[in-house]
Amino acid sequence: MEVQIARLRRLARPRRIVFPEGDDPRIRAAAQRLAREGLAEPILIGRGSAQDSLRYVDPETSPEADRYAALYYERRKARGVTEREAARIARRPLYFAALMVAAGDADGTVGGAANSTAETVRAALHAIGTAPGVRTVSGFFIMALPRREWGVRGLFVFSDCAVVVDPTARELAEIALAAAGSVRTLLEAEPKIAMLACSMEAVADDRQAEKVRLAFEEIRQRAPQLHTLCAGDAAQALEAQANALIFPNLNAGNIGYKLVERLAGAAAFGPFLQGLAKPANDLSRACTAEDVYGVSIVTALQAAEATAGKQG
Repeated sequence: MEVQIARLRRLARPRRIVFPEGDDPRIRAAAQRLAREGLAEPILIGRGSAQDSLRYVDPETSPEADRYAALYYERRKARGVTEREAARIARRPLYFAALMVAAGDADGTVGGAANSTAETVRAALHAIGTAPGVRTVSGFFIMALPRREWGVRGLFVFSDCAVVVDPTARELAEIALAAAGSVRTLLEAEPKIAMLACSMEAVADDRQAEKVRLAFEEIRQRAPQLHTLCAGDAAQALEAQANALIFPNLNAGNIGYKLVERLAGAAAFGPFLQGLAKPANDLSRACTAEDVYGVSIVTALQAAEATAGKQG
């Protein structure tokens, strides 16, 4: 985290991070810290108080609400959303925050302290949408291991451990490609992707193994320059010096990251979202102010990288 904070300090301007649950004391505490340290420009959705120096926006009185409603209507009218429904939905805090990002009035959003992951991800998908050429939004953890000779100085990306329950081969390929981008953005390294599955030779007819094989082939077609391998287990991935592990389904991902966290003494940061057109991240409802602070730093870095990519 010290490395990521140092990267934020080198930016020309702090990124604007909007928090849809601005009345939550954990959010306010993290936002005050971010503003005090100059790491981000927090925007809180809520009413605030006269004693609070933070910037608050109330969707019910905001002059931008109609503009966001029109933006939402354009994005969702093909799905049957009416203008009246768009006006109502756009004023919900989760959607209002995501629409601020979509409209360019904020650089990223962090929510989920008082809302479910499903609600938070749905608002981001409907209001922000996926990145060009991407159809799958997924999640990842950054795992920090005590043994720094593995991964990138002990750091790995584990995906998907949060969103896609049982990905198809195409979805698995998109998860891997998005994870490669996360390695570049947050680990500042060239990605080395390991697609985890049971041994291909031992269970050639296994559905999960076949799915991983097809995903591997799609990655080779879409990104032939990407260093990717099919690994029967994590030991093979480590031998190949992989820095991103892609699990065949959500259960495997959750088992994997929790085992590494508990048995190998690793620290797990996340989950974070990848595959969106602009950054949005989900918090646990049991999160602390420190968790909010850390997720906000990653969101700001994702926003900075997205801006740099467009300029490049």
